[in-house]
Amino acid sequence: MPQVDRDTRNAGRKVTWIGAIANTLLIGCKFAAGIFGHSQALIADAVHSISDLFTDVIVLFGLKIGKKAPDEEHHFGHARIETLASAVVGLSLIATAIYLGIEAGLNIYRHTEYHPTKLALIGAGVSIAIKEALYHYTVRVGRRMKSQLIVSNAWHHRSDSLSSVAVLIGVTGALIKPSWHILDAFAALLVSFFIVKVGLEILGKSLREFTDTAPSPEIIDNISLCTKNVEGVLGTHDLKIRTSGGFYQMETHIVVDGQLTVTEGHRIAKAVERCLIEEVENLERVIVHVDPAIEEKNT
Repeated sequence: MPQVDRDTRNAGRKVTWIGAIANTLLIGCKFAAGIFGHSQALIADAVHSISDLFTDVIVLFGLKIGKKAPDEEHHFGHARIETLASAVVGLSLIATAIYLGIEAGLNIYRHTEYHPTKLALIGAGVSIAIKEALYHYTVRVGRRMKSQLIVSNAWHHRSDSLSSVAVLIGVTGALIKPSWHILDAFAALLVSFFIVKVGLEILGKSLREFTDTAPSPEIIDNISLCTKNVEGVLGTHDLKIRTSGGFYQMETHIVVDGQLTVTEGHRIAKAVERCLIEEVENLERVIVHVDPAIEEKNT
């Protein structure tokens, strides 16, 4: 069973704390640059960063609880808490995108005029640079940890970066030609759709874990092939596999010669387990049931 070592867990907490500190600083910078730089889009972007800070708190909670080992009350561990936290991150992305989209739509409808200054342009540029760096750092740590929660939070950084790109486009357009001020709102509306898409993907993946949805056919075929190739296995059936906290948990039945001893049947089952753990990436728990071929024929 793969375990996330202490150094890797600490890396997850570290990257999240760095993101939280960066978000706190960016919130103040964006609000100041938005107010004094006369950019409504940058102020909305600051609100987006507040949602990022809220998400960081959720991630830290999910990392602390979700990686705990099984106990008397949680026989399969606490990984589903991490899945729940990931779902909340997805929902917060969607909610933030809807808010930004509505604000942008209303500004377009009302023909609201904002005439941003170069200060807003600088604020957006700094935000893009910091958030893109945070995205790449966080997603790299998340993939190394096999943590959907950390990867989801990385996409929160990316969504904030995209929002700042919209601000940059709008502010640049308004500075080039003041009559193009509406570009700010159109760019923000476009980005809100991208953020909703990412949020739905994260939420969908979390819901698939909650509903014990089977993995892709390729993974199932790999499991079946690995099992059947073990010497002594005459057949397989009743394969069941689910995902919890980004790792697979599975059970399967193998058919062996009914004349074998219990010890020999157990040896074959252990060989199947070793094969699956070696061949199937992110396999956390596997249970192999041994059925005799004779019993198969009678049933």
